Amino acid sequence: MPTVLLDEKGLAPAICQHAETGEVIMLGYVTPGALKRTLEGGEVWFYSRSRADLWHKGEVSGNYMRIRSASVDCDGDVILLQVIPDGPICHTGNPTCFFTPFDDLPDFESPEKGPAVLEDLFSVIQDRKHAMPQGSYTAKLFEGGTDRIAQKVIEEAGEAAIAGVKGDRDAVASEMADLLYHSLVMMSAAGVRPEQVWEALRERLG
Repeated sequence: MPTVLLDEKGLAPAICQHAETGEVIMLGYVTPGALKRTLEGGEVWFYSRSRADLWHKGEVSGNYMRIRSASVDCDGDVILLQVIPDGPICHTGNPTCFFTPFDDLPDFESPEKGPAVLEDLFSVIQDRKHAMPQGSYTAKLFEGGTDRIAQKVIEEAGEAAIAGVKGDRDAVASEMADLLYHSLVMMSAAGVRPEQVWEALRERLG
């Protein structure tokens, strides 16, 4: 049997494709429990991240999705469900959720809360390292080399520690942000990916 890799929240993305037309209908997220109900009951279940609960697709609209087959991609981190929908699947009434085309780069919006900002920031840092735009502080750090970056990490760690000793919570938050930023720059310079750090942290949970 294949292995499905779950993210840090215990979820896996599931693409739903019309089994007869090949059209991609929607993307949802499943837990092992949701996938078990789908395979055993024949109708698609998801995990609702907003409600933090299992969600039987169609329970409100009546537009259920009956599963024909399930497969997992070569990396084991995306599931493909081939389905037969009973009606329009999107909450807007469209037959598919993917009805908004674009030719130019769209606007992006990041979550306002949570540690996902670290991944977003690392992505920006990587972009600065490759593009080296003039006037960029990040690019200037890379120009200074690993020694200069490491020095900044030490400086920021000291400032964060001093803020902690003083009990200044606002300063601690600000200094820790500086420390995390410069640490991510050092990781980029050293060729270390965030996932390698997350894996080292997971090992400390035991």
